[in-house]
Amino acid sequence: MSDIIQKLDAAAKRAPVVPVLVVESAASAAPLARALEEAGITIAEVTLRTADGLKVIEAMRKAAPGLIVGAGTVLSGRDVEAALNAGAEFLVSPGMSPGLRAALGGREHLMIPGVATASEAMTRMEEGFLRLKLFPASIAGGVPALKALAGPLPHLKFMPTGGITEGEVAAYLGQPNVFAVGGSWIASQADIAAGNWARIIETARRLLTPA
Repeated sequence: MSDIIQKLDAAAKRAPVVPVLVVESAASAAPLARALEEAGITIAEVTLRTADGLKVIEAMRKAAPGLIVGAGTVLSGRDVEAALNAGAEFLVSPGMSPGLRAALGGREHLMIPGVATASEAMTRMEEGFLRLKLFPASIAGGVPALKALAGPLPHLKFMPTGGITEGEVAAYLGQPNVFAVGGSWIASQADIAAGNWARIIETARRLLTPA
């Protein structure tokens, strides 16, 4: 098993909720990183959906060295190289394409690709991907799908993301084949833009505290 997977697994055991962040301005990156770290978050995914996405990754890593920061919405070879150059420690994609896989050049251990079916999950496993993202989780079957996949594919570990509500997090984390759950509820785009760090900390702590 690769070093980054071991690092992610260890971090997820401490805090199995991964905020999926859409950050418009790099100016928000440092205070956001410090707020997440203060709340106990250990892993964050910064999407490359904004012009400042790469700068945000770099700034968050500098501001909170203990936070594992990855890049999401990685769609091309160009995204792969740019994200890694910005300091992303792992990569997340909504799916996988031949071109994107070729661009990884043997770095499958860094990528958590999205899958929606058993066949896709088996294919990604054969290709060397060690962790998968059930995406979009709410459409791909949610908790019932994960339960069904655990029978024939018990060795696969998932980070379901997409359409999951805050109230469903505990049910997802209760599945033995789920190592973390991703979502935007911890730090919404609006709260980040408004600098509402207290609310972000409060939400994160609530989600990380067992009921």
